[in-house]
Order: sequence, then C-alpha cells, then structure tokens
Amino acid sequence: MKRWWRFVLAGVIALSVALGGVGPLAQGATPSYTGYPYFYISSVVADTSVTISPYNFPPNDTFSVTMNYYGTYGVGGWVVDTVTTDASGTLSKTTFNIPAGLAGQTRIAIRLQSPTTGYYAYNWFWNNTVVSIPGYTGYPYFYITTVVQDTSVTIDPHNFTPNDTYKVLMGEYGTLSIGGIEVDTVTTDAGGNLSKTTFNIPAALAGRTKIAIRLESPTSGYYAYNWFWNNTTSGGTSGGSSVVLPWPGYPYFYVSDVVRDTSVTIKPHNFPPNDTYMVTMNYFGTLGIGGWVVDTVTTDASGNLSSTTFTIPPGLAGQTRIAIRLQSSTTGYYAYNWFWNFTASVSVP
Repeated sequence: MKRWWRFVLAGVIALSVALGGVGPLAQGATPSYTGYPYFYISSVVADTSVTISPYNFPPNDTFSVTMNYYGTYGVGGWVVDTVTTDASGTLSKTTFNIPAGLAGQTRIAIRLQSPTTGYYAYNWFWNNTVVSIPGYTGYPYFYITTVVQDTSVTIDPHNFTPNDTYKVLMGEYGTLSIGGIEVDTVTTDAGGNLSKTTFNIPAALAGRTKIAIRLESPTSGYYAYNWFWNNTTSGGTSGGSSVVLPWPGYPYFYVSDVVRDTSVTIKPHNFPPNDTYMVTMNYFGTLGIGGWVVDTVTTDASGNLSSTTFTIPPGLAGQTRIAIRLQSSTTGYYAYNWFWNFTASVSVP
C-alpha cells in the first residue's frame, strides 16, 4: 500500500486501499510489546467476505472484529467475529464475513479492538471483488509524467498486476474518475508492464484546470487513480505541485516520533533539492492547510531537510489527532500527514 499507507500521503500517489490510523487506548498493557497493530486489506469478495494481512499485533490478546459504514472507523458496528493472537502476535483468523446489513455498500469500515489491552486498528475497503493473484503483492499506482493541455497525458505506472486488462477513465477532479469517460483499454504483460501509457484527454474535459484519471481492471478488481494539472508540462507535475520542475515523483513523509503536546518528528522522502518549506499544523481533517506556522525548513542539494522535529503549537494541545503539512511557496510542492497526539515511537521506512 506498503506499510506507508498507514499514513496520509502527499496527495499524489493514489492507491486502491487506504489505511486508517492505529493506536492504543491503554498504553503499557503489554510491557514487552512496542509499536501499534495495523493491517492491510488483501482480498474482498463483494457482499461476502474480506481478508486482511495483520502486522504487529500484541501477543496473547483478544480482539473483537466489527464492520460499519465507511467513515465510522468501524466504531459501534456489527460484531462479525472475535479473534485471538498467539505468543507471536499471529491472529487466529484473517477472513471475516461481511454482515448482511452492509450488503450493497460501496465502502465498508473494519475494526479490530481489544477489550483487554485497549489496542485497536482499523481500515476500510471497497466492497467489490478483488481476486488474489499468486506471486503478486501490493497495489498498482502511477505518477503523471507529461501533459499536453487538452490533448494527452502520459503516466509512469508501477506494480500493476500481470496479464491483466485495465480500462482507462478520465473525469472531473475530485471524483477519483469513478464512472468517468472511458478513453482507452490497456493490457499488462507477465511483468506488469502496460501496453500503453499515453492517453487522449476527452473533448468533454477540455478547458478543465485539473482532471482525474483512473485505471481499473474489470477482471481482477485492482485499480489506481491520480489527477493532473491540465497544462502543458513534462517531468512529473501532478498532485503535489502547481509549478513545473524537472523533479521525478513527489515529496512525502512518515511520522516516526511524537511527544504528546510537545513535538513531532518526521521521516521525509523525495523532497526537491534547494527548496524552502513552511511547516504548518492544524486540526485533523484540514490537511494542515491554514494552520499554525511552526517552522520553516530548507532542503540541501540532496533534498535533505534542515530540520525534522517540530514543536506542537499550544493551540493544538490536547487534540487527539493533528494534521501536519510542509509546503513550498517557491516550487508549489507539498506533502501532508497526520499523527496521534500521544507519546510514541514507530519504526517507519
């Protein structure tokens, strides 16, 4: 996804499953245990079942499995199962039935929570059948590399499923291109390489400032989406930037350490060199936009940030979750994330 899907990315790599947050309700219940439990969605049978891939669950614990409407984090939902972990933290079961009350829902939240230790993890999934492909792991995604305004867009695909077929859709920005205009159909070879990577922008979207693009497979159920600025560019400008730069990919960061109401430390990746970023924090859900300015950092010739630990402003003290954003007024690149506001250290890539 893909361990980094546990955190919010910089709005430029659009993936087929997004993880929710994780964290303990009662810290210190298992003294030898560190970190927090989390899980990915590995397969879905529409209206029938979902299979998860769990990681770092506390040992010798019991978890109630609930499902509920998307956006609820699975809180107060249908109890679909109870599972236990062994001495290694391995779950006794990883496939769970979707309750009849959620049949027909487009997206469903799932939650595992321990009434004993208070630890929990949640996620959500698209309620459509996604087949398991032997030897394939993760999810497909792509970057935008070149745009010819109102004419075409070229993508840089990664980790697409082998020997599959994908419909290419474009639509209004913000729709994820669900139900968009079908502009092409492409196939992948045994290595997951796409048969085509440049697609025509439909006439109906001419003049739009931003356009959503989606590749989805009617066979396997896998999909990926992104968006791009509809202006002539080259060198990778979608999502995280409004200014054309010869910079591959987009900046993003994980949250590695938090001292409650005091500071947060990030681990940045792929930041453009010789740039300046304003660091802001704000309430969860704001993406850090318009928040408290807590610092200004620069990147060196290698893209390393001058500082990675930032003070949490007094105005956000006591908040359960906090959004953090780094944005450059020079290049337009940005990245954002959020974190649980309690003291913790997490191993991140």
